[in-house]
Amino acid sequence: MIRGFLVACLLVVLFGCATGEKIQDVHVGMSKGQVIAFLGKPDGSQRSGEYEALRYTNRTINGSSPDRADYNVILLEGSVVEYGFGYVRQRDPTVNNRLILVPSR
Repeated sequence: MIRGFLVACLLVVLFGCATGEKIQDVHVGMSKGQVIAFLGKPDGSQRSGEYEALRYTNRTINGSSPDRADYNVILLEGSVVEYGFGYVRQRDPTVNNRLILVPSR
């Protein structure tokens, strides 16, 4: 019984971290709370004015692949406006405080 429980826990750890698969189900308009409930606690965040970026670093792309990537979710006033893999940059700070997602190459 204990062995089965440990195997189940291991599977949750291995497959539950597949942020790459989960990020596909994030959608524009989700709240920050919904994103965190769905993807888990972010590894970091940054703010710029009314924008906030939640960072999920070195996450698996899918449950069966060893490949990893960094994912970001950009929120405006607490709602998702952009999401995906890559890194976050601040658009021209002299014009506005907008954060944008730049895909990795």
